[in-house]
Amino acid sequence: MGEQARDEQVYQVPFGIEELTFEEAVALAADTGTISGDAGPLLETVIDMLDELGRPDRYFDCLQVAGTNGKTSTARFCAAILAGEGLRSALYTSPQLVRYPERMEIAGRVVSDEAFAHGVSAARAAGERVSARRTEAGESAYTITPFDLLTVAALVIFAEARVDVAVLEVGMGGRWDATSATDPVAVAITGIGLDHMRILGNTLAAIAGEKAAVIKPGRSVTLGEGTHEPSVQCVMDEQCRACDVVPAVVNHVLLTTPTHLGDAFEFSTTTRRAIYTPRLRKPVYQAQNAACAIQLAEDYLNRPLDEAVLEASLIDCPTPGRFDTVRRDPLVLIDACHNPQSCEAFVSALDEIAPAVADRPTLLIAALTDKDVAGIVDVLVPAFPCVAVTQTASERAMAAADLAAIVGGKLQAAGRPETDLVGVHPTVEAALDVLTSQGRSVVAAGTITLAGEVAGLFR
Repeated sequence: MGEQARDEQVYQVPFGIEELTFEEAVALAADTGTISGDAGPLLETVIDMLDELGRPDRYFDCLQVAGTNGKTSTARFCAAILAGEGLRSALYTSPQLVRYPERMEIAGRVVSDEAFAHGVSAARAAGERVSARRTEAGESAYTITPFDLLTVAALVIFAEARVDVAVLEVGMGGRWDATSATDPVAVAITGIGLDHMRILGNTLAAIAGEKAAVIKPGRSVTLGEGTHEPSVQCVMDEQCRACDVVPAVVNHVLLTTPTHLGDAFEFSTTTRRAIYTPRLRKPVYQAQNAACAIQLAEDYLNRPLDEAVLEASLIDCPTPGRFDTVRRDPLVLIDACHNPQSCEAFVSALDEIAPAVADRPTLLIAALTDKDVAGIVDVLVPAFPCVAVTQTASERAMAAADLAAIVGGKLQAAGRPETDLVGVHPTVEAALDVLTSQGRSVVAAGTITLAGEVAGLFR
């Protein structure tokens, strides 16, 4: 949509709605059962809700970021780059670390509690109206998932705020994800790993097929460095050919390396239009996510980026939950790594500042049942001198006792003593109470929900 067209159009919800309080909106976001039916979760649910609302997503441009690893950071970097280029950019990510409004940002700021409640109110009303008509026609009412509700809410909030462009992170997969109810002008796929296997499939190729579905005719496509595995690349190439799309394939080269974590380093990435050599003050693995964001932003703008502004945008861009210190004495550090590939990246960053395993903090680990738990344990446990196990409040959480058995088996196979497993705790709060009372420094990793619960206890 051109700038002049945007200036002439102001979005408004096309019908009256009952405004929820923030507390009511949060409760509904956590459990949409009161507005759900029996039709099952469908992409058509979100499409019909957006139609009912007068397509708020058509009042701005949408960019979509799919993938297994790095998609949140890539989306964040892209929104920051576009803001640096003078656009009013919005960002939609998931899940939140602590509070639901964190999923939605405008111009680099989390939306207000009032805006969040209003967006949820509009989405709820749309769902109720659509389902009422279906019921009258003898059809089953839609099953509206929390992610459906929040995606629609975000799009309403962004439209009312008159943003120019919104960067939307795919929640799961791509083919049936709620963000796919929009029509993005450009998409990126950051990388593929074994993730949500009960839903997406048990092989990289199967999972890649679900994520590659965001590639469609007429969209510019960026393929991140995590798509280069042969079986994944084959799927991506086939989808691009079918859609008559020539993708931009991302690469980067480190030009300097940091001496300590937090030092700036320089990298180079070659896009369709330019060669960029910005500095970044993040763990080194974030360079590939920044490179992916650079290509996505450049394709959207259809011109080279201002490199001086680009560097400032990247350095200033926050990445909550990624190598994030939430307490300093004793140290509590969180990372949202949640599959073997992202855990390997995290351990690599840890190697930069604490190369001796014996000198590292205690690992606090939790996992979700639909992840590659054995793979996560294989990467994380050998990287720490001792391990404590817990479980999060997620419905998908692996029981602490079950995870402890996997961790214990890993320790035994490595010839390590049983005492390296220093505790099994029923909740995250209980685990932190015990570990910090013992004066232990802690690194919490293994699932995004663990990072979020720990962050919530210290912020």
